Amino acid sequence: MQPTTIPLEGFLNPETLVGDFGIQPGMQIADLGCGTGHIGILMAQRVGENGRVTAVDIMEDKLDSIRTRAKAAGLANLDTVRADLEVSGSTGLPDHSQDMTVLVNVLFQSQKKAEIIKEAKRVLKPGSNLIVVDWKKGPNGLGPPDELRTDSEEMKLLVSAEDFVFSRAFNAGKFHYGLIFKKG
Repeated sequence: MQPTTIPLEGFLNPETLVGDFGIQPGMQIADLGCGTGHIGILMAQRVGENGRVTAVDIMEDKLDSIRTRAKAAGLANLDTVRADLEVSGSTGLPDHSQDMTVLVNVLFQSQKKAEIIKEAKRVLKPGSNLIVVDWKKGPNGLGPPDELRTDSEEMKLLVSAEDFVFSRAFNAGKFHYGLIFKKG
C-alpha cells in the first residue's frame, strides 16, 4: 500500500518524521497524545495490515478527527483510546505489548512528564523504542512559552531516569528535536 500524502502539520513534516522512526511492517505502535492524527495515519500505513497503531489522546474531538482520517484512508489497523497519559494504566494497553511508543509534541504540555514516560515504558516490549519529538528551547516566536519547553539534554536525562537508553537524535526541523530511546 502506498502512503497517502497528508497535509503538513505546521512546521513539522510528518512524512519526514515518520521516516526517521524505523517503522517496520507488522509492528504494534502506540501514538501517545496523537492529536488530530497526521503521524498516526502515516504510521498505520507503514505498519501495514498485519500491524496496528493505537492512537491515544485525552480529547475526544482529536480522536474523532483521527478516526475520520483513518476511514478516509481505508485503514482498518488503527484503534483509538481516550486516556489521560498522566495516569498509569489509563491507555488500557497490556504491559509489554508495543514495538514502539511515540510522543510527538506531548511532554511540553505536562507537569507530570515522568508519569507519561512511565506509561510509555509500561506498554513497550523490552528492547523497543520510545520516540520523543518536542519543542526546542529558545525564543523563536512560535509555539509554547519557553518555560514550558524542555531542553533536549534535559529530556535525555528525564527519559533515561526511567531506565531508557538514549540511542540517537534525528532532525525534527527548525523548531523541534527528535530523540530515540531504547527500553532496557
